Amino acid sequence: METQEEVKDIMDKIKNPSTAVGIDPVYVHAVIINRLTRIEEKLEELEQKIK
Repeated sequence: METQEEVKDIMDKIKNPSTAVGIDPVYVHAVIINRLTRIEEKLEELEQKIK
């Protein structure tokens, strides 16, 4: 799992100081977005290799 430092840029973009929940939703969303971005990049690489 990514550290908060690795996804800090994403966290800064989606941070909402008025949210009060038991988990860190910004961190969770940043990890999800980061992983989806990496998947998308790998998929693009594979598509280029197929062409």
